Amino acid sequence: MSRLVVGPFNRVEGDLEVRLDVEGDHVQSAQVVSPLYRGFEGMLKDKDPRDALVISPRICGICSVSQSIAAANALGAAQGIKPLPNGQLVTNIVHASENVSDHLTHFYMFFMPDFTRDTYAGAAWYPAISERFSAITGAASQDMLPARAEFMHIVGLLAGKWPHTLSLQPGGATRVVAQHEVQHLRAVLSGFRRFLQRFVFGGSLEAFADIASLDDLANWRETCRGDLPTFLKVSKDLGLAKLGGSGDRFLSFGAYPSAEGHLFARGVSHGTELQVLDTALISEDISNAWMQGEGPALHPFDGRTKPDGDMAQGYTWCKAPRLDGLPAEVGALARQVIARHPLALDYISQTGGNIEARIVARFLEVAILVPQMEAWLETIRPDDAFITHGVTPDKAEGAGLVEAARGALGHWLRIDQGRIANYQIIAPTTWNFSPRDAGGQAGPLEQALVNAPIRNGEVDPVSVQHIVRSFDPCMVCTVH
Repeated sequence: MSRLVVGPFNRVEGDLEVRLDVEGDHVQSAQVVSPLYRGFEGMLKDKDPRDALVISPRICGICSVSQSIAAANALGAAQGIKPLPNGQLVTNIVHASENVSDHLTHFYMFFMPDFTRDTYAGAAWYPAISERFSAITGAASQDMLPARAEFMHIVGLLAGKWPHTLSLQPGGATRVVAQHEVQHLRAVLSGFRRFLQRFVFGGSLEAFADIASLDDLANWRETCRGDLPTFLKVSKDLGLAKLGGSGDRFLSFGAYPSAEGHLFARGVSHGTELQVLDTALISEDISNAWMQGEGPALHPFDGRTKPDGDMAQGYTWCKAPRLDGLPAEVGALARQVIARHPLALDYISQTGGNIEARIVARFLEVAILVPQMEAWLETIRPDDAFITHGVTPDKAEGAGLVEAARGALGHWLRIDQGRIANYQIIAPTTWNFSPRDAGGQAGPLEQALVNAPIRNGEVDPVSVQHIVRSFDPCMVCTVH
């Protein structure tokens, strides 16, 4: 057996290192290392609870809307208020804009350039892929970036700026939307839909969202011409639907709430078996994290984030979140499995979670969300209020649970004497890139890397790159 250290990874937000124990031509075990400590939770302690609305979105410049909504929801829960309907619609549209943009950025800028590596130079598809998806010079980024920039005007129009908006508040949104602005937003969405249907899907969004099985997906792949069908043909050639399984235990906090419930449901799933989510069963294990503390894993309301850089045991700054003592994968695939999308369920039934399934799930969300954003716009009532206001109590607690593009994001706030007594954050990459816990259970990525093939002479294995990137890590979010 030999040890192979891969990292730091390029095209990843923050620092990441993966230590692999290699046996012959495959990975036998893995340790995922988050070498960057930030400490936002310590920054928030003893501050006015409203300061979290300003400080916590600075955790990340990619998912700052998700962080902002989580902070607003935590404070709103402590205040005992919820957003007004108009405010929730604006919040959902802004949030969906960020998440859809993130899905595109991941695919075009982070994921697909790995298929232009010299390792694949002998493949029949390589010349076309290299021309289309090479980093910086590829034609795909030249098509996608202007379309994404125009699409993100929606966030600017509704939230004032991106990233780090202050307009999303516990009781709704500070931005009042006039009827003529609804027309403008509709036009922006229409242009973005045309880009997606021409370049990404090669057909209508609704047709892709309605695909119900892997057989139907295979037929769609062969009949449509676009960047996603192109990826699926490469995936078929490389067998990516057989790589990167993480145990098929999935978690979602629920995404895009309304009076009727979440657009993407809340829950936990073992394979395709859906169960009710009890957030009281969430805990953070620090057995292999460079953190101070002893004893059992703690719920985030009681959690502590005290770094210990001299700790002999441990191999990462990342804690190990667990649900009822077990690891769980989060992200678009988890959301679509729990939302009971038939294509996601067919993936889990036939192949389990894998690289291809995670990418397809992200585009299922794009195909579902853009028409849904169009529908949300039509539901806004410009003459009604967009925000209500609450009073912060001297003593209270609240949790803000949302779905960022990468998965379940939670903020847990405890207030005492009108100040923040404790603030704990579990980000999506904290779930997916968690280390082993006290029982030796590996986190989702550590499980997914087992049996990854290693080509002769590789020091930067392409299979490892594809598996890691299928989770779309954001390391600056992982450790606070």
